[in-house]
Amino acid sequence: MSSLIPFMDEESPRFLELKRHYEEILKIIEPDYAREGLARTPLRVAKTLLDFTSGYTIDPASILKSAMFKEDYSQMVIVKDIDFYSLCEHHLLPFYGKAHVAYIPNGYITGLSKIARVVDAFARRLQVQERMTLQIKECIQETLQPLGVMVVIEASHMCMQMRGVEKQNSVTTTSDFTGAFNRAKTREEFMNLISGSRNL
Repeated sequence: MSSLIPFMDEESPRFLELKRHYEEILKIIEPDYAREGLARTPLRVAKTLLDFTSGYTIDPASILKSAMFKEDYSQMVIVKDIDFYSLCEHHLLPFYGKAHVAYIPNGYITGLSKIARVVDAFARRLQVQERMTLQIKECIQETLQPLGVMVVIEASHMCMQMRGVEKQNSVTTTSDFTGAFNRAKTREEFMNLISGSRNL
C-alpha cells in the first residue's frame, strides 16, 4: 500500500517530538540503547507512526467529490478485496485485512479507485474495526447520496495473535449498511458476489 504522505518533513515539530519520545522509550526498555543498531530507530519509528496515522490529514469526502460524475446507473457497484492496514487504538498493534464496499448510485457515481482511497483514509488512523466500518459507510452515503451502501470488513488483529489469547487464525468480520441494503435480498446478492474472494 502506498503512503498517503508523499513527503514528510523531518524538521517539523510533530516529527521531532515523536522522535524524542521514542528515544526516551528506548532508554527505558533497552539497556544498551546507544548501540549502533538502534541509532536511527527513533527516526524510523517516528516516520512509520506518522505514515500509519496519515489518514488524519485526509478529508475522505473530498476524495469522492474529486471524481464524482453524473450517471444514469442504478445497479450495484462493488469494489471488493481492498487491502488495508490499520492500528488498533487499544494496543497500537496492527490489524489488517480486506474491505468490500458496495453502493447503488442515485444519479452520481465516483471513480472506483476513490472507494479504495476512502478505505485507506479511515484505516490510516488509530482505529477499531467497528468504527472504521461505520465511517466508510457514512462517508459514502453522505457524499454520494446513493440508494444504499454496504461495507464488510474482514481483519486479523495482531493484538489477538501476538498477546492475550494468542489466536493466530482468528478473523473478525464487521458489516454495516444503509438504504436498499436494508432488504435481505439485496444484502444476500452483495454477500454472494464477494463470497468467492473472502480469504485473508
